[in-house]
Parts: sequence; structure tokens; C-alpha cells
Amino acid sequence: MPRLFGTDGIRGVANGDLRPPLAYALGRAAAVQLLGGGGALIVGQDTRRSGDMLVAALVAGGTSAGADVHRLGVCPTPALALVAGSGAFGAGVMVSASHNPADDNGLKVLDGHGLKLDDREEDDLEALIWRAEELASPPNAGVGLALDARHLLDAYVDHRLELARAVRNDLRVSLDCANGSGGSVAPRILAATGATVDVHFDQPDGTNINLGCGATAPTALAGLVRRDGADVGFCLDGDADRCVAIDERGEVVDGDQLIGIIALDRLSRDALAEGTVVVSILSNGGLVAAIEGAGGRVVRTPVGDKHIHDAMVVSGAGLGGEKSGHVIVMERSRSGDGIVTALEVLSIMVRSGLRLS
Repeated sequence: MPRLFGTDGIRGVANGDLRPPLAYALGRAAAVQLLGGGGALIVGQDTRRSGDMLVAALVAGGTSAGADVHRLGVCPTPALALVAGSGAFGAGVMVSASHNPADDNGLKVLDGHGLKLDDREEDDLEALIWRAEELASPPNAGVGLALDARHLLDAYVDHRLELARAVRNDLRVSLDCANGSGGSVAPRILAATGATVDVHFDQPDGTNINLGCGATAPTALAGLVRRDGADVGFCLDGDADRCVAIDERGEVVDGDQLIGIIALDRLSRDALAEGTVVVSILSNGGLVAAIEGAGGRVVRTPVGDKHIHDAMVVSGAGLGGEKSGHVIVMERSRSGDGIVTALEVLSIMVRSGLRLS
């Protein structure tokens, strides 16, 4: 039997290999393993049409096993991570396939600290998923509640607004929201820096997430940056945990380049925890050489932001990420956040007075 969990949770074609019964089983299994048959689960989703279907199944599964399930609604994955790690919840599930096409979807499970499960926890959860119908089902008085928790997104927005207000500037910024979940919050956050923000691809219809836009198709925004004379552009992906940038000439600046820019800036200010950066085995040798040449240390991991995060915790590194645009600035966010990455780049541009090119 193939393993359900990949490098970023469970993924598949919605209503193909990822159907509501699997989401229902995950809800029941999470309620038992992560919540002890009670407690509270927080669930978020991106803008895919299949999201409502899978969230409904998750809610049914979790409540049937005795957990209260709180629905955060459409939100960035890092927002769910922040709320899940607030202390009010035993676990979280994000319904998203991130940068994948709209026909796909996924189930990303987080623990009560807002972090991805380790391999052993995933194996234990998977074993329960396969026998979900055998798990205890409490009588009526013990059935969990389905609760609207959309107001909890404010905690994430408020935190990012605080970061943004410290990056005052008068730049012109182009923003590609990938028709995804970042579109509901990213424009407001970036505008709080004082920048003029031209927002693009922020009209999700359930089928156009990542379609010819976003972090996996940055040339769309590159043309708009050139056309509008923007100082910089940022491309999020469907759940806003990735970011790639566009310089003022319309050239794409990928995750490796962004990591290098942030690392060299922080090393120059003695502001990089342990002087260490964590990157994947796919990151290019030039990035490693530049960081080491500036006095930093580089740790390499297998592909996957879970491996990046775990190595950051072990090494004490303040920065990590991948060429794809997953970047973790640990003092800002314990998970990859495209909005935080954009704010970090803006901060460097403002402080240095230099263009991204």
C-alpha cells in the first residue's frame, strides 16, 4: 500500500485519488491521535473549488470523533500555522495543494505548535486513517461542534501589519496573488509599508489558482513590472507560503537568490542567528559559496520545507529555504511565509537604498 504522506502532506487530484472519505478519515484519526478524542482542531483552506468539499468532510470526521472543529476559512498556510500554534488548538489541517494546479488538492497536518508532523507522527496518523471506522464514536452529547473561526485570521494579519509598518517606503510594488488565499490579506499588509501596491491575479474563481500566474509562473508579473515601471514585484503561490521576486528590469529573482540577499544582509549586520543558513540539496553552489565567503555556515538537507525547518531548529539557524521560494526567517515566522519574505526584501531595499537588481 503506497504511503499517503509525501514531503508536504497528502496530495492528489480532488475527487480522484483525494476524495471526501479520505478527508473524513483524516479528521477522525487526527481527533484521536493529536487531540485524544476531544479538544479543538483548526482547519483552513485555499481558493480551490474542491476546498469546501474536503473541509466539510474533515469537519464531519473530526466532530464525529469528539473534537470541536474550528473553520478559519480561506487563509494563507502560514496564517493557519500561526493560529494552530497559538495554544488554543491541539492540531491544524490546511486544505491546499500550494503551487499545484487547481484540479489538485491536499491535506497538510500541523501539530499544536503549528509545525508539520515528523515522520513517526505521520506514520502513526496514517495507520489510524486506514482504520478510521474502528475508532470510537461518542454518543450525541460527546459529538464535537463545528465552529466559525474566521475572526482568528485577524491575529495573523495584525502580526504581519506590525512587521510591515516598520518598513516605511514610497516604492511602487507589483503583487501577484496567484488567485490564491494570499489575495485576501497580502495587498493590505504590503500597503501598510507606505508602498503603492499594484495588485494582480487576485480574482479567484475556484479554478484559476496558480493558472499562468504566481510563483510558478513569474514571467506574467515580470511583464507587468516592466509595463508599469514598478520598483519591485512579488509573486506568491496559491497558499502564500512561497515568494519569488521580480527586479525593476523584469528579471526573476528566485528563492536561492532571495536567500542569498537576505543572508548577506544579515551577516553584514551580525543579525543572522548562529551565522547559519539551511538550504536543500537543490540549491546552487554559488549561493553556498557566497554565504561561506561572507563568513556564514551552510547546512544542506533533503528537499522539503519540513526538512529545512527541522535542520534550522537543530542548528539554531536564523534563515533557511529552497530555490522554489519557500523561505523561513525564523525570528519572523516559524514556517515559510511569502508575505514575510516580501517584507524582508523591502526592508533590505529601503535600508540599503539599492534596487533588487
